[in-house]
Amino acid sequence: MAESLVCGLIGTGIGRSLTPAMHEREGAAQGLRYVYRIIDLDARGLTVDDLPRLVDTAADLGFRGLNITHPCKQRVIPLLDDLSDDAARLGAVNTVLFDGGKKIGHNTDWSGFGRSFDTGLTGASIGSVVQVGAGGAGAAVAYAIASRGAGQLTVIDADISRASELTASMASLFPDVEFVAGTPAEIERSLGVADGVVHATPIGMAAHPGTAFDPALLRTSMWVAEVVYRPAQTELLTAAAALGARTLSGTGMAVHQAADAFEIFTGLPANADRMITHMQELIAFEDTVASTLAGASS
Repeated sequence: MAESLVCGLIGTGIGRSLTPAMHEREGAAQGLRYVYRIIDLDARGLTVDDLPRLVDTAADLGFRGLNITHPCKQRVIPLLDDLSDDAARLGAVNTVLFDGGKKIGHNTDWSGFGRSFDTGLTGASIGSVVQVGAGGAGAAVAYAIASRGAGQLTVIDADISRASELTASMASLFPDVEFVAGTPAEIERSLGVADGVVHATPIGMAAHPGTAFDPALLRTSMWVAEVVYRPAQTELLTAAAALGARTLSGTGMAVHQAADAFEIFTGLPANADRMITHMQELIAFEDTVASTLAGASS
């Protein structure tokens, strides 16, 4: 009989997450009896204050691990017995492994973006990079870009204190990289000399359409990377592609972080290409359903 594993995802507003389907499909492809459950705080009438009980209950029930998303990535840390080096440096955990009676925190957000960048923008110059957004995803992206030897990373955020905190924390980890904090008023100047830009805010998601900055500021010679993965082609990426710029969809980060978490949970190498194909199928199916429903209601 195939080995049986139970994992889960804790966060708010995650009822439509594609993570369970990705994990379960990859598990089945590798001969595992893999069950992946969603624990949506909103849907269950819970808050982050219930996190300690939920984590302990999952461990007691024999879960192999948990993925952790907003707003629990920092709040989960005091509940753990150990952290990977990267999770400790980032101060955020998105994957918890239950192993040998211990709860061990990992961060695959940064490695997920890094793997996606390496495969999707091979050879891209990172001498000067602009990052728009200094939130949770922004910290992971900044860590990934800096760890690849960026010359300068400018972090733009509407909250200058948040941008400053992120650049200061990254500077302590990567002293050879020049970090600059800025506000949206400085985007035009920063993009004018940048090799590439990473967008790391919620703008562009189906619920938050639009772009975080004017796409007219992009240049053909730049690369443009996205963290948003639904839709796979945001307005920003569409505009960049129309210019002829190299682009990177947020789908890659979503899949690679899941693939890295899968490996932590199972000890088996995940087939990222297979998972990307599955993700694309899931998104296409959702788009078809949404289009059909829209047509029926019109």
